[in-house]
Amino acid sequence: MHIQFWGVRGSIAVSDPRTVRTGGNTPCVELRCGDETLILDGGTGLRALGAARGAPLRAAIVFSHVHWDHIQGVPFFGPLYHPSSDITLIGAERDSGDLRDALSAQMRPPRFPIGLDALTARPRFANLDAHRPHEHGPFRITSIDLDHPDGVRALRIEAGGRAVIYATDVEHGEGIDDRLVRLAEGADLLIHDTQYFDDEYFGRTGPSRRGWGHATVEQATEVARRAGVDRLALFHHDPGRTDAQVEGMEDLARQRWARTFAAREGEPLDL
Repeated sequence: MHIQFWGVRGSIAVSDPRTVRTGGNTPCVELRCGDETLILDGGTGLRALGAARGAPLRAAIVFSHVHWDHIQGVPFFGPLYHPSSDITLIGAERDSGDLRDALSAQMRPPRFPIGLDALTARPRFANLDAHRPHEHGPFRITSIDLDHPDGVRALRIEAGGRAVIYATDVEHGEGIDDRLVRLAEGADLLIHDTQYFDDEYFGRTGPSRRGWGHATVEQATEVARRAGVDRLALFHHDPGRTDAQVEGMEDLARQRWARTFAAREGEPLDL
């Protein structure tokens, strides 16, 4: 399985000389196995992915949830405007609406000049069911609900004998969420939200971030240890985190789980 990070920031995209090495786009991760492509989230990194891969394109995009930093790249994804593209959009239904509702709302005046009907690829919409796996080509996707405002799905993606866990925007709270540990057990790669350090989350330095929907680097390394994953990728970097600060977080994490790296925009990985 080939993996490439196209967006690794959380909350809002950034453009700053101090963030160039890490990258400034919001979440988007590409997985490829054979001729099939699976994309995780549609943040601003999705635009660059579309420009690099060209159109027409056959792919599925799975959305962990529909907060704006995870969907705002969709209107700028070039393959959606090619009539021969084959695109499936997959997301969970919520009390607040389904994936189509969220994407339609952001592409509606006065927020955007064109609507979903301008997407000439005519994408299909599919529900991400937490009670049974979703199959797309060689990819088998298992999802569970975790704690985040309005909900979030953590994903286990299996293909080619490898397993990747995508756990962005998860809030463990005071302890570690055992549901995620069970989902991640024995995985080859755990991509885990690390927007904060413990001191930031618990309010020891500045305001408490409790209830904001994110995890800490210390919690991510503990999940990696308990689940026995092979590698841990630090993800969903705070928009204010500089390259030097991301490197510092990476150093701390490696003291706790040696096979750790900070996800950086444009970096490929083969499992």
